[in-house]
Amino acid sequence: MSIELIIGILTLFGSAALGLPVAFSILVGVLVYLGVAGQDLAIAGETMVQRLFDGFLLLAVPLFIVSANIMNAGSISDRLLNFCVAVVGRFRGGLGHVNVVTSLIFSGMSGSAVADAAGIGRIIIDMMQKSGGYSRGYAAAITAATATIGPIIPPSIPMVLYALVSNTSIGSLFLAGIIPGLFMGGVLMAINAVISNRRDFGYEAPVPLRKIPGITVRAAPALLMPVILLSGIYSGVTTPTEAAAIAALYALIVAAGLYRALKVKTLVEVFVESARSAASVGLVIGASMILTYVVIQENVPQMISALFTGAEISPLAFMLLVNLLVLLLGCVLDATVIILVIVPLFIPTCTQLGIDLVHFGVVIVVNAMIGLITPPYGILLFVISAVTQIPLNEIIGEIWIFLAVLLLALLAMIMFPEIVLFLPRALGY
Repeated sequence: MSIELIIGILTLFGSAALGLPVAFSILVGVLVYLGVAGQDLAIAGETMVQRLFDGFLLLAVPLFIVSANIMNAGSISDRLLNFCVAVVGRFRGGLGHVNVVTSLIFSGMSGSAVADAAGIGRIIIDMMQKSGGYSRGYAAAITAATATIGPIIPPSIPMVLYALVSNTSIGSLFLAGIIPGLFMGGVLMAINAVISNRRDFGYEAPVPLRKIPGITVRAAPALLMPVILLSGIYSGVTTPTEAAAIAALYALIVAAGLYRALKVKTLVEVFVESARSAASVGLVIGASMILTYVVIQENVPQMISALFTGAEISPLAFMLLVNLLVLLLGCVLDATVIILVIVPLFIPTCTQLGIDLVHFGVVIVVNAMIGLITPPYGILLFVISAVTQIPLNEIIGEIWIFLAVLLLALLAMIMFPEIVLFLPRALGY
C-alpha cells in the first residue's frame, strides 16, 4: 500500500469524522490521493461520469425509489395493513405479527428498508401504541427489525448495487433473496410470539371469515406488484431496469387510477422527494466508483486475495471473518458504502476460494441490513425515532433481542448455503 493511498484514506476518514457527508468525504479523499500521486484531478470527474452513464442497471435504483414513494403516498399501505390484520391479527401479539407480514409483502414493492420504516412502519407503530398492550419502544424496535427484510426480498436496491460491483446476475440475486427474507420474517414472528406470551400481549378482534375475500380483493392490485415484477424478469420479457420502470408505472396506475388516492400536488411531492433520494444515492455510487478506481490502481483486492490465499484459509472461515468485519463496519458505515466500497475488495478472494458470488452477495446484503439496526449508527433507529418522536434510548433498549435472532439467522445462511442457493438452482440459475 502506497503512502499516497494511506494519505487519501486518512483524509477520507478525517473528513467523515468532521461531519462531511460520506459521498463528499470519499471525493475529498480521492482528490487528495490524486494530488499527492501527481495525477490529473480530472480523472475523478471523468471516471464518475463514465461509469454512472454506462451503468444501465443503475437506472433501476431511482425507479424503485419512485415506486416505494408512490406506495407510501397512496392508500396502498392501508389496504395491505387491513389484509395482514385479517390474516395474522387473531394470534397473540397479533399486531407484532402484522408488522412482520406487512414488511414481507411491502418489501416486494419498495426495495428500501428506510422506505418501509418511514412509510408503512410508522402507521403500524401508531396502531400498536393505540392498542394499549405494546410499549412504544417495543413497537418501534420490531418495526426497525422487520424493515431490514425490505432489501432482501426482491426488488432490492442493495442487490442491484452488489450486482453492479460483482458482475453477478441480478435475476439470480433476486431469486436467492426470497427464502432468506421469508426465513428472517419467520424468526422475527417466532420471537414476537415468545415475547407476546411472556408479556401477555393481546389479540386483535378476529375478522369474520366472510369478510376476508373482500379484503383480499381490495388488496389484490398491490399484492400483484411483485408477481408482475418478477415474472417479467424471469420470463425474459424485461430486464431488471425495465421491470423497475414497469413497477413504478404500475404503482402510479394503482394508486392514482384504481384507488384514486393520489392527487397532482402529492404526486409532484413524491417525484421531488424521489429525486432527492436518488441524487443522494447517486452521489454515493459515483464517489464509490472513483474510490474503486483508486483501489484497483493500487492492487488492493489482489493484495487481500494473496493474503488470504497464502494463509490457506477455508471458505467458511473466510465467510465468517468477512461477515464479522462487515458487521463491525455496519455499526458506523452506511450499507451502500459497505456494498460499493468494502465488498469489491473481497470479490477476487471469493472467486479463488470457490465461494458462490450469489451466496456471498445475499449474505453480505443481509449483514449490511442488520447494520441498519445496530447501535450506535443504526440509521433505521434514528429514522423511526425521528418520524414517531419515540426516544432513541427506548428503541435501543428493546432492539437487542431482535438483533440477536437476526444474527442467528445470518449465521444459519452462512453455515447452510442452500438456504440462499436452493431457489436459483432449482430454477436453473
